[in-house]
Amino acid sequence: MKSWPPIRPDSLLGQLRAPAYLRWEAAAGKLWMVALLLGPIADKHAVWTRWLPITLLSAPIYLFLHAMIYRGPYRYLPWYAAGMVALGLVVWPYNGVALGYVVSACMCVAYLPTVRQWLVAVAVLAVPVALVSMRMHVSPWIMLLVLFASLMSGAGHFLRMSNLRKESQLRLSQDEVRRLATLAERERIGRDLHDLLGHTLSLVTLKSELARKLALIDPPRAQREMEEVERVARHALGEVRAAVTGMRRSDIAAELVSARLMLEASGLVFEAEWPEGVELPAALEAPLALVLREAITNIHRHARARSASVRFRFEPETFQMYISDNGCGGLAAHGNGVSGMRERVRALGGSLHIDSPARKGTTLKVTVPLSTQVAATEDLPMLQAITTGKVA
Repeated sequence: MKSWPPIRPDSLLGQLRAPAYLRWEAAAGKLWMVALLLGPIADKHAVWTRWLPITLLSAPIYLFLHAMIYRGPYRYLPWYAAGMVALGLVVWPYNGVALGYVVSACMCVAYLPTVRQWLVAVAVLAVPVALVSMRMHVSPWIMLLVLFASLMSGAGHFLRMSNLRKESQLRLSQDEVRRLATLAERERIGRDLHDLLGHTLSLVTLKSELARKLALIDPPRAQREMEEVERVARHALGEVRAAVTGMRRSDIAAELVSARLMLEASGLVFEAEWPEGVELPAALEAPLALVLREAITNIHRHARARSASVRFRFEPETFQMYISDNGCGGLAAHGNGVSGMRERVRALGGSLHIDSPARKGTTLKVTVPLSTQVAATEDLPMLQAITTGKVA
């Protein structure tokens, strides 16, 4: 079922990719409307025939304008807020709680991009409110208190929006980095395949043409040429398979570089270094690189950490990898991709230990035996699926 009104691409939610917190904030901005009915009902002197009809008529108009703040074109946000203020001023003489329409509008203009635009919008909206309050003989101290509350609430909105905009820009920059890296990798693969197959295919073409010409005048030599074509083609096929296998393989050193780019771009301090001159078997390194990638992704998305580190320990018969952060902790044993990491480590005959006390960070300890040949021969299909990333 689609929501209404729909989220436009140029809206506040559309530009920020509809973060969950902003959706929650949009919903919370409607909860105060309960007081629109409870306030006058609690007032024994209020005549329901005066305040109830206009209140019920104003509620759907406010709900529409408030929804458009988040879902409508962002450039019209000040006009939606002005409509909310006008609605509040019309209903205010009949229902004093309707001043909440004005407060809500002043909070929503805090979504404007700069402090100056926000404060100017509040000042413009405050002028008609001040004129109506003077006409209704409302105490100026009460109005100053309402203005102060609106500014304080708006300041919270503005600071949160600034953080959301920075996170959105960071995501866009990371997407651009990944896009450029993918493009560069495609160009590299194209060059490698051209260098690998260009000469071979030219040789196959020449020998095939020669065999065709010799087929009638010298069949034995034509047969020898075709045998040579077969040999060259098989050799080229082997080279292509070896190249593709190398392209598919993940390695820990490359994952560490990617992790540093991701975490440091998000403001985290990252410490890790792959020992020089150390090489792991391909059947062991590829799945461990995927485990490292999943763990770093969890830190980036869920840990709310300030720093992270990856350490390695080599023993005669085992290899250990420690992935730590100082974030919120409380990592579930079967959540956030842990099950997938555990399956990959178990397929290598190893173990995954998690130490994640609440609010004290998380440490993942991965231990695998260095003799991976046993695992590779006993469960080859599973290991191939893991190394190609097809196992969740």
